[in-house]
Amino acid sequence: MAEPEQVTFYEAVGGEETFRALVHRFYQGVAEDPALRAMYPEEDLGPAEERLRLFLIQYWGGPNTYSQRRGHPRLRMRHAPFVVDEAAKEAWLRHMRKALDETVAESGLPPQAEQMLWNYFTMAAQSMVNAPS
Repeated sequence: MAEPEQVTFYEAVGGEETFRALVHRFYQGVAEDPALRAMYPEEDLGPAEERLRLFLIQYWGGPNTYSQRRGHPRLRMRHAPFVVDEAAKEAWLRHMRKALDETVAESGLPPQAEQMLWNYFTMAAQSMVNAPS
């Protein structure tokens, strides 16, 4: 008898489409936030949007395209050149909260999935803080 296939969190929440919508909404907020926007040296936020989307897809059980293209995530090292203080963390979380709320409303993500995402985002944001406020 065959084992039932395990469904990843990535698949359970709608796969790439869900993460594409979430990250796009997030970067719409970043684009309008002068403090956060200053952390992105590229004029076009598209590459940053793609990096975050691919990272989240991989983290939550989707394809490992992020690692194939960029190697190990090394998030703290990649963010080290930027001053990430408490204010930057809170701004990042504010935009991610709004993006997550809009994605939940549109896609009908179950509350448990929404909470898992939010718990991860709050932990990840705190771990990026590298400067006093």
